[in-house]
Amino acid sequence: MRDRSGICGDQTSEAAMAGSTTPKETPAIRKEVAGELSKIFSLHAAGLDWPRAILFLDIALVPMLVFWAIGHEQYLLSALFGLLLAALDDPGGSYGRRAARIAVFALVGAGLTALGFAIGGTAWGWLVVVGFAVTLAAGLAVAFGVRRFATALLLNVWFIVALALSFQLHQHARPTSHIWAQVLAWSGGAALWIAVTFTVWLIRGREDRPQPVTELPDDTSRQRLTGPVITFAVIRAGGVASACALAFGLELSYGYWIPIAAVIAMKPSLEQTTLVAAQRLAGALIGAAAASLLILLPASETGTKLFAMIRGLEVVALVLLMHAVAIRFWNYALSSAAVAAGVLVLVSLPHRSDYAVEGYRVLWTACGVAIGLGLMLLAGRLGKRDDETP
Repeated sequence: MRDRSGICGDQTSEAAMAGSTTPKETPAIRKEVAGELSKIFSLHAAGLDWPRAILFLDIALVPMLVFWAIGHEQYLLSALFGLLLAALDDPGGSYGRRAARIAVFALVGAGLTALGFAIGGTAWGWLVVVGFAVTLAAGLAVAFGVRRFATALLLNVWFIVALALSFQLHQHARPTSHIWAQVLAWSGGAALWIAVTFTVWLIRGREDRPQPVTELPDDTSRQRLTGPVITFAVIRAGGVASACALAFGLELSYGYWIPIAAVIAMKPSLEQTTLVAAQRLAGALIGAAAASLLILLPASETGTKLFAMIRGLEVVALVLLMHAVAIRFWNYALSSAAVAAGVLVLVSLPHRSDYAVEGYRVLWTACGVAIGLGLMLLAGRLGKRDDETP
């Protein structure tokens, strides 16, 4: 009897232990998830820069008011990107050096703008090939230094946005878009930053000024193109090409959200940490969800009220971009979310929206983020293999 009771006691205790593992594991999993989320959304007070953001807002109001006055808001996004990216690429230092650098940047950006809007109405295969080529060239630009690599990535993001916007505009009769006008809008945004820096340079007594965005790299030393770096650049370009093929080749309704979400979510370089990649992915999802809700607001409106709501949403998009500038180094996930939301709102505003459309947009955004996630996993395996190689 004792043996039987002992056996029964042991079995009972083992069953109790087996049954108790699930409740213990669940809090552990929750704790791990909470820990990862706290890392993704951790805040760095030193990275908050409101003066920089307010300066951007003050300057960005100029092209917004100009395009409101002339009634051609379809060119606003080009002007805002020209202004924002010229400010980001400003190297600081003597004014002559700064003006020459920004002018070259604006010239290259104008060429990419012309290319993007020129092929937007052509066969989808060209969009895939050119998207792959531009993204690959941007990835290989690291050979000319980290600073030039950062510049190339800025232009890469703008080209994909321009490609998506051009494709969308070609699918609708209104509003019409002209290539030369888009190039002029981009160049005007960059020229506006040159004019602002010239004014500040005169007011400050013609003294050298520091780099406006000091957190960006300024190293221009040449880098060696290793096998993993080249492979990652090819994978990243393939990811963008795949997103373009899905969006443009299948002629998906509002499928242009796929390449935009993908390029925002993807890691720009092999050296970036998993944390930064997770922040980009989270930011793309949050920004797309916010943009979907915002674009849905004027869905049932007509006439004067519709016009007022569209103007109001353009201001909201501009404020979102302003916050992206302010919190870029405060929290990268939230900054990515603000960029994604602002860009998607401005791209989508020219056309009406409803609940079915929003469903498509959320679905295509998830597809774009999935492409970015798949790339991140491939990059992670590539990095581990490189580390294990003696």
